[in-house]
Amino acid sequence: MIQALAFYLFASVVIASAVMVIMARNPVHSVLWLILAFFNAAGLMVLVGAEFIAMLLVIVYVGAVAVLFLFVVMMLDIDFAAMRAGFIRNFPLGILIAAILLAELMLAVGAYGAGGIELGQTDGSAATPVGASNIEAIGALLYGRYILLFEIAGIILLVAMIGAIVLTHREPKPGARGRQDIGKQIARRPEEATVMKQPTVGEGVEL
Repeated sequence: MIQALAFYLFASVVIASAVMVIMARNPVHSVLWLILAFFNAAGLMVLVGAEFIAMLLVIVYVGAVAVLFLFVVMMLDIDFAAMRAGFIRNFPLGILIAAILLAELMLAVGAYGAGGIELGQTDGSAATPVGASNIEAIGALLYGRYILLFEIAGIILLVAMIGAIVLTHREPKPGARGRQDIGKQIARRPEEATVMKQPTVGEGVEL
């Protein structure tokens, strides 16, 4: 009973958070809703006995959200003063969400102790080999049966990284200082270079 209750709770929060990710107008709020979705998805993985996947969701994906947050800040002009002004107004909602997350965590621990949830009958073709851990089984699947899809996912991530670099690149404004122009530095003539002078007292400097 507790397994089914935890499953429906986590699944409902994941769906609601995913909807809020695309509905929120503030990109920072979208990232926070995405973090909530990842935490609840990790709870679903714990329920089905995939502890390694749950750990990856929390450590890798939630950790990578910080990088996503940095990209959003660099690409968009966000008024943090206006955001801080609404902190007190949204404080009760934050406390409520934190209490819900704590309750879900306690429920997940209780559901995990009661045993895994039965999702259906399997034919045994994807069963974990005897004596092998979850990590070994996942590695065998990723680099065996699903190696092509794994490589395609790596290419997609590479393209996304290049796109993020292109989007965050800004051309220097006309007349802006503090940016090197390598071609101009190489093409300069000796007479245009700065020459250090050490004039004696009273003689002045020759321009």
